[in-house]
Amino acid sequence: MIANSPSLRAIGLLFLGLAGSCVSEKHLMQQTPVAVIANRLPPLETMTDPGPLANTDGADPDDAQRIFRNEVRQNLAEPADTAAFGYARLTVTKAEVARKNKGLQYFQFLTLMTPSLFGVPLETYSTNVTAEVQITDVTGKLLGTYTGLGRSNVQVAMYYGYSQRTAPRLSDLVALRDALTKIRPQLDSASARLRPLLLAGGHMEATPPEPAARR
Repeated sequence: MIANSPSLRAIGLLFLGLAGSCVSEKHLMQQTPVAVIANRLPPLETMTDPGPLANTDGADPDDAQRIFRNEVRQNLAEPADTAAFGYARLTVTKAEVARKNKGLQYFQFLTLMTPSLFGVPLETYSTNVTAEVQITDVTGKLLGTYTGLGRSNVQVAMYYGYSQRTAPRLSDLVALRDALTKIRPQLDSASARLRPLLLAGGHMEATPPEPAARR
């Protein structure tokens, strides 16, 4: 029968090999590159609007929020062990995803995925992201807007590439991180101006705890 043909079994085994021999992507998804700005800003609350990035097939709903929160805490602002002095808001204004070299998959099927065994990528996911970061004080006064364009090219391939399942998400995350990398030096240059403005605006009042219900 067709389902038991040697050719289909061979293709299935090669797909399993492609999925199992890929580079691990966990460190790229979970770790934030350390690049602390010279003059850190006071503690800031983070806000995120993923915009069109939420409509791609890659990024999870909370990926943008997690990446931006880690970027602010690790590289941009002082540790948030005290009251925050303002807000850092990330807005993704543009997200475009393309799958390159997808036409080669037909050739790969015809050759029982043999080119993949020699390092030819199955396809490449490419994401372009435009991100905007706004810094405001506790009253909501806008102190600065900074924009960065991020790009990624994530290959689905054996040995050096990533799996078909994780490549779309990884492509979106790498592009967003690249955009934040472009924004970071802008904030570094503006930090000498932003820091005193944030401190002068005061800090957020702590929300009083709700009174305990009477028994």
